[in-house]
Amino acid sequence: MPVKNRFAELHADITAWRRDLHEHPEILFDTHRTSATVAEKLRAFGCDEVVEGIGQTGVVGVIRGKDTSSGKVIGLRADMDALPIHEQTGLTYASKTPNAMHACGHDGHTAMLLGAAQYLAETRNFDGTAVVIFQPAEEGGGGGREMCNDGLMDRWGIQEVYGMHNWPGRPLGSFAIRPGPFFAATDLLDIEIEGLGGHAAKPHETIDTMVVAAQTITALQTIVSRNADPIENIVVSITSIESSSKAFNVIPQRVKMMGTVRTLSNELRDLAEKRVTEICEGIAATFGARARVDYKRNYPVMVNHDAQTQFAADVARSVSGQCDEAPLVMGGEDFAFMLEERPGAYILVGNGDTAMVHHPEYNFDDDAIPAGCSWWAGIVEQRMPAA
Repeated sequence: MPVKNRFAELHADITAWRRDLHEHPEILFDTHRTSATVAEKLRAFGCDEVVEGIGQTGVVGVIRGKDTSSGKVIGLRADMDALPIHEQTGLTYASKTPNAMHACGHDGHTAMLLGAAQYLAETRNFDGTAVVIFQPAEEGGGGGREMCNDGLMDRWGIQEVYGMHNWPGRPLGSFAIRPGPFFAATDLLDIEIEGLGGHAAKPHETIDTMVVAAQTITALQTIVSRNADPIENIVVSITSIESSSKAFNVIPQRVKMMGTVRTLSNELRDLAEKRVTEICEGIAATFGARARVDYKRNYPVMVNHDAQTQFAADVARSVSGQCDEAPLVMGGEDFAFMLEERPGAYILVGNGDTAMVHHPEYNFDDDAIPAGCSWWAGIVEQRMPAA
């Protein structure tokens, strides 16, 4: 099954949908226009059921095959939200919303799944039910978790679930995947250090929070270099530091830091949380200061299931001729919540030689559309073949 001819016919339409979404990006759960557009199209395609408001602003469409006697139900998920980035592409269809941009290609994911939904609703050449899932708030809001908490899997009896993300730097329309841990857990750090402020010319009369912060930032890297097994993957990054003073001659009373920890196993995640807290509190105490650590577990490790990964790779090979082994990714992906609820797999589709995601000059390449649509349609038709 190479790229389906129908997607060549629909390519211009799907591209127009994608570019319209690109012009009107919406952030986190505030995807009201996007969600309404998706629901309108799903109804126009003739989906058997269209439900809005799942996980706040998520949309679900149900497409039943010509036969449903197999009882199989497959979920296909695309994310819809944009990022708080000011676009710098100069495109004719660039974002019309200041400081909001589809800088991760979710406009492309949504458009490709809409294209697959139209094809599946037209042909229904499968034995079972396809559930198309359009999710808000992947970019930090946990929309996947919210849709699952709203009963997504049980309400529609979803048995397996599949997702896709474009990937700059991979050949256009090619695929890559890996079984097991794939995307990292993404935990969030808020650290507050309180000492004794004072005049910068009299440091001996203070408890210098800036010195405590500097020592803490350095020491946190020993989690990577001296606590974690060297063959394990872990990242500890402090990304912001802010003090209670804005003056050049004042040692601040308080310093706040933010950061993130990325891990690929629950054991290492537990270790990281323990050591972050111990290091921050211990160093602060050494200098006579106090540290408060708020360690927030955000997205879990995204783990592809073995059998479904092999199947997803087979479908990818049938579309493009090959499917490579993907690298481990220390970025996060809240499709992890869906894969904790049901077996499934997540795959990368090549976006060609473009700026990386989350960059103000990134753009989804519309020439990836036929391959992505064909993969999603192939998941349904090959997992639930018609008699």
